[in-house]
Amino acid sequence: MISLIPVETSQDILQEYRGTPIGLLLEYHNLHRPLDAYTNAQLLIGMCIDHRKLLRLPQNFAYVIRSGGANLRYSEFMVSFAIAVGGVQAVALIGHTQCGMMNLSTRRQLFIHGLIERAGWTEEQAAEHFLQSAPKFEIGNVEEFIVSEASRFRQMYPKVIVAPLLYRVEDNRLYQLEG
Repeated sequence: MISLIPVETSQDILQEYRGTPIGLLLEYHNLHRPLDAYTNAQLLIGMCIDHRKLLRLPQNFAYVIRSGGANLRYSEFMVSFAIAVGGVQAVALIGHTQCGMMNLSTRRQLFIHGLIERAGWTEEQAAEHFLQSAPKFEIGNVEEFIVSEASRFRQMYPKVIVAPLLYRVEDNRLYQLEG
């Protein structure tokens, strides 16, 4: 069972994130902490491409990789680069409610029709593209996917703090995921 943990005060931040860039992210976004000045990124954020999400962050605070469903399976080299060369010591994986990468198979016809109408593709091209790509990007349940990816990243980068978070489009707030 995955728990959704709100952050209404700094005391709500899980102990493992307090005093870390993850805790600062939660304070900046949810608690409106005054924005500090940074010259180097402290954090890597992996989040969805969805246009409805905007984080409140200081300039230069974080590298941000956007990918459908916050799926970084095909961006691992960029994550490694941010850690190895950029010096970040924390990763926030942020899924969100109402994500289009959930139950992707239900959007097959919409996808195909959209590529035919807007991109000039043939039905065969669009259908083949969906068939080849959708399984790579389908995330299923967003909370389960983000928690699972956080676990995978913790194994890949054992010295890095990795936090699974959820952005609720309904209230524009970040929530901690535990499970």
